[in-house]
Amino acid sequence: MSTRLNEISLSLIIWLLIATTTLAQSTNAPVLDTKGHPLERGKKYYIKPAITDNGGRFTLIDRNGSCPLYVGQENSDASKGLPVIFTPFAKEDKIVKLNRDFKVAFSAATICVQSTEWKLGEKDPKSGRRLIVTSNDGSYFRIVETQFGGVYNIRWCPTDVCPFCKFNCGTAGGLRENGKILLALDGNVLPVEFERA
Repeated sequence: MSTRLNEISLSLIIWLLIATTTLAQSTNAPVLDTKGHPLERGKKYYIKPAITDNGGRFTLIDRNGSCPLYVGQENSDASKGLPVIFTPFAKEDKIVKLNRDFKVAFSAATICVQSTEWKLGEKDPKSGRRLIVTSNDGSYFRIVETQFGGVYNIRWCPTDVCPFCKFNCGTAGGLRENGKILLALDGNVLPVEFERA
């Protein structure tokens, strides 16, 4: 009986070590751009849909003729969009890593007297989805891998910032409204790629 219990305990310990190592490796894996290079802190990248005919590159959207500006997509994949800059939460991180928090801002000037940093905004009353807006006090986001290599999803779930907090996490996708494509959580999911500017 004691030998069988020891075998079960040893098997459980080995399984836990493998699971912990796998989780640590996936957390420390870099997010790759379209050329297979890690996304670097402070460098400019375009975010574009991984699926064609699903809108264009990410850009700033004037939703209602006033500030703040919203995060969204160009209507056409032929449009250039605006580059973004990633800033990982961990000061020592020089690259953007999977499942790790970062802030992101457009590398652009606007007529709004504010930052172009992304922030989780209000819930849209019509769709019930939470919109991504620009603000001086940005939110932390993270990138998660899909089953297709080099294709990712953007999530809001800042667990590096607050590991013990309970968040209503969500993955970003497009929300079509009045001929514009806004970025929003809690609905369809948009697979994306990152292209060095």
